[in-house]
Amino acid sequence: MNKKSPFDEDNQTIVQHVLRPKDAGTLILTRKEGGETRLLMGRRHEGMAFMAGKYVFPGGRVDLADYRVPAGGELAPDVLAKVSRGIPPARARAVALAAVRETFEETGVLVGERTDKTPRTRAGHWAKFFAHGVVPKLDALQFVARAITPPNRTRRFDARFFWADASAIAHMLDAHENTELLTPCWVTFAEARALDLPSITRTVIDEIEARLSEGAARPVPFFRFRRNKPSIEYL
Repeated sequence: MNKKSPFDEDNQTIVQHVLRPKDAGTLILTRKEGGETRLLMGRRHEGMAFMAGKYVFPGGRVDLADYRVPAGGELAPDVLAKVSRGIPPARARAVALAAVRETFEETGVLVGERTDKTPRTRAGHWAKFFAHGVVPKLDALQFVARAITPPNRTRRFDARFFWADASAIAHMLDAHENTELLTPCWVTFAEARALDLPSITRTVIDEIEARLSEGAARPVPFFRFRRNKPSIEYL
């Protein structure tokens, strides 16, 4: 079924050759506050080459270290099966871990569980994560969307979007400096929609709101281009 692409409204530079999309993981965290649901978001720096100045969910591309990191809990079998569509399970797991790692790097929020046995790693970003006495925990993650950036863009990602309740947060840093997101903020759905958002982010916000209303059994939308036309299918 062909539909309008959630990327259509983004002001992206067009290039003449097609880049292969890189695996990326994004994590949406929600919490209840004052009777309203709030989402964790942040604004990208104006100098960024990709989606500069936009409000987004934390996330980023997979790193080789994401394949080797231990976890306190693994993806639920049904979640793993959907994320693994077209890729090996180990790669799907790495995408989920990338979402957790990037959330820490960009917002100072650690999704996981406390541990007395801190894993050892030579990967600097994960070493900083483990230094807080936390290991990542994937069994709290739900898979809510997948989107591949359209062809002929200067950056292309095959992004898997995960969602977890704030109860999965093991630790939050009081102050956190990063080079990608400015001060992270917890916003309501109405506040989020009033921000400068990439089209795909706006689409995922709608998906999260629908899931909160309908439940986790809702199918996972997959947005991409096929035969040069935007399409959506369900996983």
